[in-house]
Amino acid sequence: MTAEELAGRLMAKDRRVSTASVYRALAVLTELGLLHKVSLGEGRTRFELVSAGGEHHHHLVCDRCGRTVTFEDDDLEGAIRKLSERMPYEIDAHEVTLHGTCSACSAGGVSA
Repeated sequence: MTAEELAGRLMAKDRRVSTASVYRALAVLTELGLLHKVSLGEGRTRFELVSAGGEHHHHLVCDRCGRTVTFEDDDLEGAIRKLSERMPYEIDAHEVTLHGTCSACSAGGVSA
């Protein structure tokens, strides 16, 4: 969820919290490796829990409704490995976020 969504949920439960405090807490949890930041584009960021098993995945983001879907793709991972062999970099980590329009928005003409 986004920092704003989290702050809203806390406030809905009568918890006194500022969005700035939520951002600070999310930054600390990200630095500790407990959360992962996912860029949604246009300056929006979603935070998700890092799975205990450390499974690696990527994201599809609908630019209309904001729906985010995770996916794994062995061919994509292979392409990234091949790229790292050609480039003068040792790649330690990567993040792939693909943007587009989900099937629901494509079919229904929903706009953000």
